[in-house]
Amino acid sequence: MRRRPMHMSDEALDTLRAALVELRTELKVPLAFPKRVLKAADKAAAGPALPDNDARDLPFFTIDPPTSKDLDQAMYLKRRPGGGYRVYYAIADVAAFVRPGSPLDVEAHDRIESLYFPDLKVPLHPAVLSEGAASLLPNQDRPALLWQHDLDAYGNLTDSSVSRAMVRSRAQLDYAGAQQAIENGTAEESLALLREIGKLREAVEIARGGISVNLPDQEVTLEDGSFQLSYVATLPVEGWNEQLSLMTGMSAAQIMLDTGTGILRTQKEQADQNVVRRLHDIAKALGIVWQPGISYATLVRKLDPGQQTHMAFLSEATSTMLKAEYTVFRDNQKPAYTMHAAIAAPYTHCTAPLRRLVDRYAGELCVAACSDKAPPNWVLDALSCIPCDTARGKSGLADRQIVDLAEAAVLMHRVGEVFDAAVIDTDAERGKPREGKVFLADPAVLAKVESTNGLDLQLGSSVRATLKRADPSADGDKVLFTVAQ
Repeated sequence: MRRRPMHMSDEALDTLRAALVELRTELKVPLAFPKRVLKAADKAAAGPALPDNDARDLPFFTIDPPTSKDLDQAMYLKRRPGGGYRVYYAIADVAAFVRPGSPLDVEAHDRIESLYFPDLKVPLHPAVLSEGAASLLPNQDRPALLWQHDLDAYGNLTDSSVSRAMVRSRAQLDYAGAQQAIENGTAEESLALLREIGKLREAVEIARGGISVNLPDQEVTLEDGSFQLSYVATLPVEGWNEQLSLMTGMSAAQIMLDTGTGILRTQKEQADQNVVRRLHDIAKALGIVWQPGISYATLVRKLDPGQQTHMAFLSEATSTMLKAEYTVFRDNQKPAYTMHAAIAAPYTHCTAPLRRLVDRYAGELCVAACSDKAPPNWVLDALSCIPCDTARGKSGLADRQIVDLAEAAVLMHRVGEVFDAAVIDTDAERGKPREGKVFLADPAVLAKVESTNGLDLQLGSSVRATLKRADPSADGDKVLFTVAQ
């Protein structure tokens, strides 16, 4: 993991803390659970609905950030006799605790998803469940939705099913520790197979045309009482882990399509040929060779965001991708469009029910389908409302504004200073070639930039950018740079 931390002054810290409080107020974030919900959670934690199937003999493990307590997934991987692999993928069984129409259920529909701020977490469910009785914590018996995926020697999925089972995780791993164990050869076979299977699934993804863009994330964290703004590059093990989640989401989508009732995460391809041509023009302008016959998905996998021109292209390219949405269907009335363009397959959210409302419903539909039963009425009754519920989610908006606030707080006393920067985005296609976005390596900032001398911004160029504004309280762009080329 590559980090470039930027510490803040005491005044900046106080400013950011106050701004985060104001942001939560503006978003109407429900910080505290009502007493009736907490009481219902305590009762549910003490008496969940337990499955008959017992899979506690399987040595599951989890991989999450080191401080995580809301553990949705656990896995156990092994080779199959005769070749290929079997992946057991356990998902926390939230429905074993949350009864339809209960205070817990109503509250979850109001919250929709867990929200993560650098100074606190706002969970979808009370901590007694999300970080306790329902979480797949190590050395604890837990009800789960247990997926069984069979793969051939090339990583292709040959069979997939899900049923309820009791499971018991043996170890809680973090990404850095798991990566190190895999690399130095000390990992147990199940963990070591994560690399083998993960790489095979990445190859399968490439073959089907899936898009994976490896841009570093901006992250705001609170460590030792100090906020830090960093760029974070993912470890390979995170990508291999993500492949298991994607495989499960694709399997769930296909199961629901086969049975005629479900909810998909759909994303349409960019059909605007002007946009496609522009991406080719951008690649040419940046000196990136895009050979005939090479797909966009193949190209972006070969690019290194550590190179300035590559990062500029990837930033421009990802901004052209259309927004994903939820698509509900039932009674065999399948939607006209079922694909998720970036994944290049039908797909659904189903692997994070502790943190995301919709996953509980997708999981229930798949369990019913795999047991040849009709979907529960409580799922069917709520199905048509779920897209409307999820549209009210605040996670994406909160994440963007948190980073904006942190950038402004870091830079608030540096207005007028000049920074080395790279132009990674321009608004040329929107008729504003003198506006765009710059990338600063130190501090870890991505912010708006304007050309002040009448010259157009050149994508991928290195510039000396002057900080004109850094104001956490500003409406619109809280940070603004200017360039006089």
